[in-house]
Amino acid sequence: MQPILAITMGDAAGIGPEVVIKALEDKRIYELAQIVVVGDFKIMQRALAIVKSDLKLRKVASVDELHSEFGYIDILDLDNLPADLPFAQVSGKAGLAAYEYIEKAVGLAMEKKIHAIVTAPLNKEALHAGGKIFPGHTEILAELSGTKDFSMMLTSEKLNVIHVTTHVSMRQACDLIKTERISTVIDLAQEYAQMLGFAEPRIAVAGFNAHAGEHGLFGDEDEKEIVPAVKAALAKGFNVQGPLPPDTLFHRAVNLDEFDMVVVMYHDQGHIPIKLIGFESGVNVTTGLPFIRTSVDHGTAFPIAGKGVADSRSMTEALYLGAKMANQKFAK
Repeated sequence: MQPILAITMGDAAGIGPEVVIKALEDKRIYELAQIVVVGDFKIMQRALAIVKSDLKLRKVASVDELHSEFGYIDILDLDNLPADLPFAQVSGKAGLAAYEYIEKAVGLAMEKKIHAIVTAPLNKEALHAGGKIFPGHTEILAELSGTKDFSMMLTSEKLNVIHVTTHVSMRQACDLIKTERISTVIDLAQEYAQMLGFAEPRIAVAGFNAHAGEHGLFGDEDEKEIVPAVKAALAKGFNVQGPLPPDTLFHRAVNLDEFDMVVVMYHDQGHIPIKLIGFESGVNVTTGLPFIRTSVDHGTAFPIAGKGVADSRSMTEALYLGAKMANQKFAK
């Protein structure tokens, strides 16, 4: 049986509905998974006309009614937005609706009615205006599923990174880079790299300070917090190296193909190299959840919303990766 992927529509004032429809014009995804969109039927109808797609929409009351047939998009309609919601404007209604799509999808995943969630982008300002005060998808998914140990992973054709810290200030990151947390993320790196198809993943752990601290010359976090975590991972039999100087590590991973996964210490340390080499095709994965979650690696792109020109490659890659991971995990 094919796994079921639920796509959350994202913020309706942005490009989410458009990239969902464009991505589902790829027939091959239906060979890997059953698809349902959790969103608003009216908004998806509007997007269908904007992108001039020949696909057809079909409402379903539950995942038990899925047809999952190429040429049709099954919509689990929450009917929570006006049909004329303005594009490119921060809207509390749109922010709350986007949250409700995630909430519904997580409920289905926790009930084991679906196998993976693929998310279109949120607008954080709209989310907050709708009364949902979260930094982003990762934290929403963790809270709704009761997950404590989780991390953000970004994947691309040439580079995969997983974060020790993400949506915090640099001052906070310094305080959060602790051996226990780093060990947890190395464990997640091992597990999820295997889900990506690397049987014995080669894991690199980036240093935090310049030159990985240069043995304490440029800060002691690398020696005090990262080294013990790497030693603990080596004791488990992991193929791991670090802490390695970040200024050369990504060259070694991307150009020399020395590593399958890089553990990074903070948001920009991982996001900058990923977006430099694959801005339109990167995929965001939340690790540690009791279900698979993949996402586009871009925002709501308000300036181009409603114009039909949004690039859907990241959504396509998110769907393929979600299906690949679900097939690997649930086919056992």
